[in-house]
Amino acid sequence: MLKRRSGLLFLGIWICSSGPIAAAPAVFSVGLDSRYTNNATQAPFNEESDLESRVFVGVQHSSDPGNCNSELAAQVGYSRWLDETFSPETTANADFEGDCRLGSNLVWEASDYLRDVVRDSRVNNTPNNRTQKNVFRTGPILTFRLGAVDELLLSASYENTEFREPEQKDGERYSGSVGWNHFFSPSFSAGLRASADQSELDTEEEFDRVTVSAPFNKAWAATSLSGAVGYGRIESSLQNSSPRKYDSFVGNLLLVRQINVTTELEIEASRELTDQTSDFDTRFDDFIFNLDQTSAVEVTAVRLGVNNDLGASTFDIGLFANRSDYLDIRIEEDSAGIDAAFRRPLTGQLNWTVGARYELFRYSADDTEDDVIRVNTGIDFQLNRQLSFVSVVGYEKRTSDVLSREFDEAWVLVGVEYLFR
Repeated sequence: MLKRRSGLLFLGIWICSSGPIAAAPAVFSVGLDSRYTNNATQAPFNEESDLESRVFVGVQHSSDPGNCNSELAAQVGYSRWLDETFSPETTANADFEGDCRLGSNLVWEASDYLRDVVRDSRVNNTPNNRTQKNVFRTGPILTFRLGAVDELLLSASYENTEFREPEQKDGERYSGSVGWNHFFSPSFSAGLRASADQSELDTEEEFDRVTVSAPFNKAWAATSLSGAVGYGRIESSLQNSSPRKYDSFVGNLLLVRQINVTTELEIEASRELTDQTSDFDTRFDDFIFNLDQTSAVEVTAVRLGVNNDLGASTFDIGLFANRSDYLDIRIEEDSAGIDAAFRRPLTGQLNWTVGARYELFRYSADDTEDDVIRVNTGIDFQLNRQLSFVSVVGYEKRTSDVLSREFDEAWVLVGVEYLFR
């Protein structure tokens, strides 16, 4: 069993130690919401209605620019079900990123991501199919100037992934990389990068990965393009089996285009060879690992988003597609869909919101398909700078080739939140 570490402990130490340079005070919040559903277990028949009540506290903090910088957003909640459909549970979400400059060419970085994640997308999204995943990473980056237009980068990192439930496998990862960048112009740079990492699960299963890539970065007046293309190889050493090696084209891409004053287009894509302890699902929220599988996995995610700022109103729409190819067991899981969100102020304090989402799932293990539709609309009221209220109604429907995965659910949520400013 690996020695367990809490990334949030490091997070707290970081915040405390960076206090002198953090002039902006943290914003704390406390809230309460209640959600009534007519199908708490998301069952195809014999639906059970219940009321879930949740109390939560949150914090947001950004340090002023300096030798040490940090960004923190976190929320912890506790929920109970009136008719005890599910046991009381604690939920948490946190995002932390920080860095400290320790010399002219040395920067130490740290990050922590805590999420409630779905264990298996084939099972409906109830508390019984969720777990907490915490990914903590830290390490140094060394930069050496090799003249006016070249630089050498060396980096190393330690990563620890922990799950709340013991059925999921925790893991540690050690990584190192060396890279070279050439600045062809103030707006264009490119280079070469080689990296290697080793991850070990607490079952003593190991994954060794090597990647060689060519990163690039280009900027125009209204467009920016960055990413890397290359080749990756992963070797998995599973229990009671000989090592297996897999290789593939890997890379990532981010394109941001300011179409006009009100509209921005963003395209992001990534393909990696990794395992389920990776933070890939924190970088792509639509992506879901099958946490029951301990296998080398080729993951692919593509997302296209259009953000429209229509003056007082906003309208955002996104298209996405994901694939998980579990290489050791030769099964694939695919998802694709579209989501949209609209927000419009009705008065100076009252806002109306509408959201919709469609998602298609395909599973090669049993050759099945599922369709999921979600819609919601609500009102939020900002009484003053500290106090706000929200009310939302929603509907979700899942159809499937497997009857036990189908359900219909309608729900209503009301809540209140107070900010300590």
